[in-house]
Amino acid sequence: METQRQRKIAGIIQKDIADILQRAAIDGGLTGTLISVSKVYVTTDLSIAKVYVSIFPNKNAGTLLDGMKSNQSLIKHELAQRTRNQLRRVPELNFYLDDSLEYIDKIEKSLKGEENPIENRDLLDKRKKS
Repeated sequence: METQRQRKIAGIIQKDIADILQRAAIDGGLTGTLISVSKVYVTTDLSIAKVYVSIFPNKNAGTLLDGMKSNQSLIKHELAQRTRNQLRRVPELNFYLDDSLEYIDKIEKSLKGEENPIENRDLLDKRKKS
């Protein structure tokens, strides 16, 4: 169960990282790519933050996630500059791809009758728990 402090820090991190990533995408020339931070979980000791990122269109998701992981220190530095009056220490950032939109899209296709998961079980693969 999350404490009030964890939720507050997660909200601050979510808002600022979403702005940082969207600006980086625009400055990097990725027009037409939407990057949103869907959820942030902070550990109880406030040292690690799991950042779940949703990227649309999904074809660029893998390369963008790798770019985020490689530039993790720059993102953390920018986050520290923005939250210097609110946080003493910025938690370590771990980026994960949020595939819930893709999963929902597959379910909607199967409900519309375009693809039948009862006949072909491979259409709705099992979700990974993280």
